[in-house]
Amino acid sequence: MMTELLPSQLPTLLRRALGAHWDFTTDGDRVHIQHLHHGGPYLPPRRTLGWDEILAALEEAFAEQGVARAGCLPLHWGRETELTISAVQALDPLLKHGQHPVYRQGFLPQPVVRFTGDRDTHGTLRDGFLTSFVNVSRVNPIRQLSEYADAFDGWLTSLSRLGIHARHITFHGRLTPWRRRQVAGITLHFRLNGTALGDIVLLWHAEDPSHMAVDLGTGLERLTWTRNRTPWRDLVFGPYAHLAPITALDAIRTATLLLGYGIKPTARGAGSITRRVVATIPPAVSPLGFSAMARYSYTFWNSIVPLPCPWPTVVQHLDNEARKVAGHERLLEGQAHER
Repeated sequence: MMTELLPSQLPTLLRRALGAHWDFTTDGDRVHIQHLHHGGPYLPPRRTLGWDEILAALEEAFAEQGVARAGCLPLHWGRETELTISAVQALDPLLKHGQHPVYRQGFLPQPVVRFTGDRDTHGTLRDGFLTSFVNVSRVNPIRQLSEYADAFDGWLTSLSRLGIHARHITFHGRLTPWRRRQVAGITLHFRLNGTALGDIVLLWHAEDPSHMAVDLGTGLERLTWTRNRTPWRDLVFGPYAHLAPITALDAIRTATLLLGYGIKPTARGAGSITRRVVATIPPAVSPLGFSAMARYSYTFWNSIVPLPCPWPTVVQHLDNEARKVAGHERLLEGQAHER
């Protein structure tokens, strides 16, 4: 069966695609791939690149490989997850049901919301992690395994356009396939001088491996941070980076995305996620309102995908919901005092 041959086929295919300048080390089902001239510290290019420049460079590089940019998926997914949590959900028809067409394919910068970011012992998000971010991916159905290897090589070409050269990139992972419900796959992680940057995944329908796809990607914010070596908080939150705890800044940024998409606070469904996010913002953070930080975040999200809800309305909803949360907390405090 194809799934039994994959672990032995992939190293050969990747060697052929990447060429003789790469070293492959295997230990059981584990593989480690690095450039023969690896070593030495990564020195960021002299000129930093903004979000729009990063995306433009990647879009151009992918276009030259015949991979066009695709439109974003809706943030309100409403299928197996309330919100879109990964660009690879664009391939659900193929990978989960063996059907065509897929929702999207190609180069896909996709805003997503996840609550799985790595946190310290105090519950604070570590550098490099956010609740909402832009999942920069290439998602494509493929017919042959050689297309996966070509996508692997194409990703290195795309990164080189940003001044990130192959000798600083390493890949590692396990060649034993994993399975999650209808979907199986093999995941290789890539790093830039030791900093985790993203994954490249070979995927297939578990019951019919002829339905294959490739998903490679990273986060726009993490990629820019790693490439520019800019302090994380300053990169993401700009002039507001040190005016509030990062948990509050992250919540305002995420709430701005949700409200900008029109996902208003509700008791159930997708809106309950908006309510949950706003509830984590301490009332003392901004007694004069959230207008400045929300507008800053709105400008970023709106540059990725046009938001249907205008920013003044977003701020109004954010302020109103924050006041409700604060009022509820005062009520609970009063009840506790009476007892």
